[in-house]
Amino acid sequence: MSEAKWYVVHTYSGYENKVKANIEKTIENRHLEDQILEVRVPLEEVVEMRNGAAKQVQKKMFPGYVLLNMVMNDDTWYVVRNTRGVTGFVGPGSKPVPLTEEEMRPLGIKEENIRVDFAEGDMVVVTGGAWKDTAGAVTAINTQKQTVTINVELFGRETPVEISFAEIKRA
Repeated sequence: MSEAKWYVVHTYSGYENKVKANIEKTIENRHLEDQILEVRVPLEEVVEMRNGAAKQVQKKMFPGYVLLNMVMNDDTWYVVRNTRGVTGFVGPGSKPVPLTEEEMRPLGIKEENIRVDFAEGDMVVVTGGAWKDTAGAVTAINTQKQTVTINVELFGRETPVEISFAEIKRA
């Protein structure tokens, strides 16, 4: 599987949040969570003067654009391109071009290097969520999504469950 990169999608101005919600719903419905990892509308804090008082508000950094962290393939391209409110990917013709590290830096998007104190095969205990106090062996670690897959016993058989890094600790 190829690596996920950041892409820019052009939308109708004012539809950024609606497009973000539509794409996230489609990801959930089509089970593309492992291919389209994140959808973002970049915001910045701005101080506005209203009636003589300074007020902090969030403004869109790029009105009319939405950022996507995704693995580019025919399925993901089709899903995003045919989302209501999307006019197209940013790039020459119909070929999307991923953002470079230099382009991502001012947006506050960093490739995070996350260290965890467990590895595949280690026993962990779930500290929160629906599986709280459940123990299981780590079968897979996904640093991009910050999740681990553990096997838990459900109805007398081993079942894989995906859990956030924040909700587990080493047993």
